[in-house]
Amino acid sequence: MAKSLVHTCLASAGSAVVNGHLPPVEDMDTSVENQAPLTPLQTRVAREIIALARREDLSIGDRLAESLLAEKIGTSRTPVNAALHHLAALGVVYYDANRGFFMAQPARDVTEVAEQFFNEPDDPLYLKIADDRLARRLPDVVSEADLMRQYEVSRSELRRVLSRMQEEGWLERQVGHGWQFMPMIDSVDAYEESYLFRAAIEPTGIMSPTFRANRVELEELRRRQEFIASTGYLTMNSVELFEANSEFHETIAKWSGNRFIAQSVRRMDRLRRLVEYRQARARKPRQGQAKEHLAILDAIAQHDLLKAATLLREHIDGARRAKVRAQEVFPEES
Repeated sequence: MAKSLVHTCLASAGSAVVNGHLPPVEDMDTSVENQAPLTPLQTRVAREIIALARREDLSIGDRLAESLLAEKIGTSRTPVNAALHHLAALGVVYYDANRGFFMAQPARDVTEVAEQFFNEPDDPLYLKIADDRLARRLPDVVSEADLMRQYEVSRSELRRVLSRMQEEGWLERQVGHGWQFMPMIDSVDAYEESYLFRAAIEPTGIMSPTFRANRVELEELRRRQEFIASTGYLTMNSVELFEANSEFHETIAKWSGNRFIAQSVRRMDRLRRLVEYRQARARKPRQGQAKEHLAILDAIAQHDLLKAATLLREHIDGARRAKVRAQEVFPEES
């Protein structure tokens, strides 16, 4: 089967496997013990590299191009390089001084390493502020000075986290040093409202007169969802499945040709991510979600946009009914 565009980009040098074997690796010290600990940014980048490789179902010998990974993840090459060297020390990838980094084993076989990264906490300060806000222990407006004292961190460390929160759309800078929290998914009612909002705008995007599906991207989505529906759901953890789900919905929203629909879906996914990550480990992977995604893609491929919009609305509404009142989301309200 021909590799998809994204897969081809990641494996642009072709397979490095010769007669079923990896070529000799250049001499380099790749032991974990002799490497500096990853920074929070490098840890996030390593996590996203693993997630991308597993969504693409990369094979042994497939190349991981640093520049393309940096573009896909949205960062510079420096943290990507550090993350890849760390993954080399863990045996996930290997390094060839003349050609770069390659998969040292099939991505679907690195389940234990993936679990290690996804079970490790995100930036501790980020999660602490998020948990305190979700638990309503922080007011609507906060100052940097108060936050620095409360969490015992430097201004530079705090601003790094606040900037990330601002980028994700749930915090805004005020005049001076104040920051205001924006509406969040912080209750069962808000969680349900988010699904009702998505059920209103996402199908509308498909029915938009400017809707145009990108054929290459459609085949990429189909291949990833087929992998999840067949065997991927057995090995991918809940966080990986959520990211694949977000990519599916955001790509279809982008095809709408409506910038406001695309921005709204992307922002909603960022708000959902914070909630979903808190309770993802309590939820078992769902094969049915990927099958519903495939039915929507089939309808789009057949240019039956009314059917696709109907299936998408039913898909979102079904998730709302199944998840909103589940006790693991906001147990304190159940």
